[in-house]
Amino acid sequence: MPRNSRPGPPPRVSVIVPARDAMPGITRAVTSVMEQTIGLSRLDIVAVDGGSADGTAAELDRLAAGCPSLRVVHQENPRVPGGPRVPGGLGGLRNTGLDLARGDFVFFLDADAHLAPDALRRMVAMADQNGTDVVLGKMVSPDGRGVPKAVFRHNQLRTDVHSSHAYATLEPCKLFRRALVERLRLRFPAHLRHGEGKPFTAAAYLNASGISVVADYDCYHLGRSPGPSRAALGVADRVDAMRPLFETAARHTRPGPRRDAVMRHHIRRELCPALRALPREDETEARKRFFPELRRWARAHCSDALFATLPASERLMVHLLRTGRFDDLLSVVRDAERDARRGHLVEKGSVYWLHPFFRDPDADVPDACFDVTDRLPVRHHLAGAGWHGGSTLRVRGRAAIEGLPADPEEDRAELVLRRREARDELRIPVVATAEHDPSEFEADIDIATADGGAPLRPGVWDVFLDVRAQGISRTVRFGNRHDDGLDIGTARRVVAAGPGLRARVTPYFTSPYRNLSLDIGPAPRGAPCEVTEAVWHPSDKGTLVVAGRLLPPGTPARGRLLRLRAEHTDGRVHDQPVRFAAGHPAGAFTARLPVRDLSRGRWTVTLAVIAPDDPGPGRAAPAAPVPPPARLPGARWVRRGRPYYAKPLTGRGEVTLELRVAPVRLLAAVRNRLRR
Repeated sequence: MPRNSRPGPPPRVSVIVPARDAMPGITRAVTSVMEQTIGLSRLDIVAVDGGSADGTAAELDRLAAGCPSLRVVHQENPRVPGGPRVPGGLGGLRNTGLDLARGDFVFFLDADAHLAPDALRRMVAMADQNGTDVVLGKMVSPDGRGVPKAVFRHNQLRTDVHSSHAYATLEPCKLFRRALVERLRLRFPAHLRHGEGKPFTAAAYLNASGISVVADYDCYHLGRSPGPSRAALGVADRVDAMRPLFETAARHTRPGPRRDAVMRHHIRRELCPALRALPREDETEARKRFFPELRRWARAHCSDALFATLPASERLMVHLLRTGRFDDLLSVVRDAERDARRGHLVEKGSVYWLHPFFRDPDADVPDACFDVTDRLPVRHHLAGAGWHGGSTLRVRGRAAIEGLPADPEEDRAELVLRRREARDELRIPVVATAEHDPSEFEADIDIATADGGAPLRPGVWDVFLDVRAQGISRTVRFGNRHDDGLDIGTARRVVAAGPGLRARVTPYFTSPYRNLSLDIGPAPRGAPCEVTEAVWHPSDKGTLVVAGRLLPPGTPARGRLLRLRAEHTDGRVHDQPVRFAAGHPAGAFTARLPVRDLSRGRWTVTLAVIAPDDPGPGRAAPAAPVPPPARLPGARWVRRGRPYYAKPLTGRGEVTLELRVAPVRLLAAVRNRLRR
């Protein structure tokens, strides 16, 4: 019987902790739940011990004695029908916990892992606010174990498996709405020793009203890597774990592109690794026991449309599997490492992998299995982007199709600009800049004439590269691979976009993939200047340094009285002088704002031209915004023995920089530091 059963209103979360010989990690795992900021009164902790022999059972009883929210179940290992007790996996222990769960949500915590203090509160809030059935909390590893990264690039309030990378993580360490679990009658395969949590998570994903992702907080800390790696698993274990996955995917999807997307994951992650492991098995057993079942799955679940999306090496293996050619499949797998280094044939606009089976009459494999035209990797790198002349943005970088040398005279790449939510596409030729390396290039985007002699239209223009070699063309998104420390925001500028026209050009890296885009918009009317940089002074973190230049470009500084202005929400104004660079033809300037001298509250930062007869702040003057820098951190200083901070306000579509100045709340600062 469970210890500490208690009546009362249902808790928000039932945390289920399966444990078998889990010392000493079980203590930290359970304690991390007890210390959750959501509060013990809102938690139901169900720890299920599976016949441990290392003191785990006694430790759980000790913890439960001091925690009314913790229930402990002692459960013997299951028996194989007609046989002895066997360890098995943790599925049966999780099922016991599910049968006892009372919370609105359930969370499965491995005994060698632990939760960060605020994890459950954040995940429950995410589910409540967005009405989602599954919430993924960011996973981290202490020893470099592979953890999902793509799905945790940014918070996702509401998504699904077809619009995110959620399906790449099928381990059950997620928050599940219990109503969904019970409606689908989801339980774990108790007999599996490996991967028993994946069918459960897959079914929940495919039936969830929505999925949320908490990516801005390290929620789930994995334990240290246990035992043999997944790559060392035998085919028998792989087949046992794979069977319920294919069955689950088939049961909860309909034929078509969405099912193909799910099945593709399992074919690439489970089926193909099992095929690569076949040569390690006894050949007779592999031929008679495993090969027929794997073939049935490939024929039933790998549609022709899905087959065409596989990489060539996997396409070849699946073709041989579907056509029942066991000996050829083993030959391909055994020689895979050597054959992967073979070259390519370029023919009539297509590229083929020169595998020994390619166009071998005895092998009789269709050319489609070797076509790599759309899969040749493109190596590309953004070296920089800066202004060249009045309205031309010069982009520098490198690009080449891997394995296909380009002819500098024939294979000319192009920069491709595509305007979002429109069908506009502009192509700009690139110019090779290094004789020794034809992949190096630069391209000039003239904002005033890029659109067939007309200015670029307002909107967001995404930057692509069309790279060519030997008649093959590959178009890729550009910019996510760039020099360390490259801050593209420094290239923000207001430029002349035609007679009497000016445009605001903001190059930036997209989130979360960090590709290059250009935001083209109208210049602020009456703006006397533009800002090129805003940073904290390197030796005085309480002083903001702003750099810029007068508008229009080339305007001399003579006769201009410019001030860096901070304006409080109550109307108070604090002005600082601007210093122009001596002899600079473009009116370049810098200014320093001693933020440490500002009183508490919210301050808006602009640049203003002061009338010659009114050097004070009393008269309204044309102002230019100081754009919020993408990476401006907060600053701290001490005033009269008390710590203060200034924090940029972002996330509300600010046009100009806003700073919140306030004393540091010491208790809150200590609490935040401890949570990290």
